[in-house]
Amino acid sequence: MELRLREDIALVADLGRSIVALIPRLRAFGRSLARSQADADDLVQAACERALRSADSFVPGTRLDSWMFRIMRNLWIDDRRRDRPVVPLEVAEAGAETVGDDGRRSTEAKLSAQAVLAIIDRLPAEQREVVVLVCVEDLPYREAADVLGVPIGTVMSRLARARRAIAAAMHGEDARVTEAGP
Repeated sequence: MELRLREDIALVADLGRSIVALIPRLRAFGRSLARSQADADDLVQAACERALRSADSFVPGTRLDSWMFRIMRNLWIDDRRRDRPVVPLEVAEAGAETVGDDGRRSTEAKLSAQAVLAIIDRLPAEQREVVVLVCVEDLPYREAADVLGVPIGTVMSRLARARRAIAAAMHGEDARVTEAGP
């Protein structure tokens, strides 16, 4: 048991040294995400802390930099979600109206948006997640695939099925979507 503990301590120490060597690259990546050096430094620190706490989940022989970048990106996404204000659709669009706007068009647009949101809420969770990541969060397919832990083809097929279901429901067709498939 004592030997195992020593091995674990040595592995964490080696991992820590390797992470320290990555800090310049982590800071650059953090800056691309956070847009300010102070926020990037906070993100790097949080990622290093999480990596060291989760050292047992790192698979030796795999790329440490990719693992660290994924940790940073997940932390950044979590932070963005936490800081994003929740504004009802009606409130967000109310300020967008200008003098001379056609009230009928504005009302129809709001109703259409509400209808689409209601349809999205009825989609299976797998499809709803992809729609939100790709269409709302504007993530590229590859990043959405990484977030969900699925192949990029799965993201594309789920998104295609979701889009077909949304279009069918908007046209009054039976838009029942099954959860079968990737």
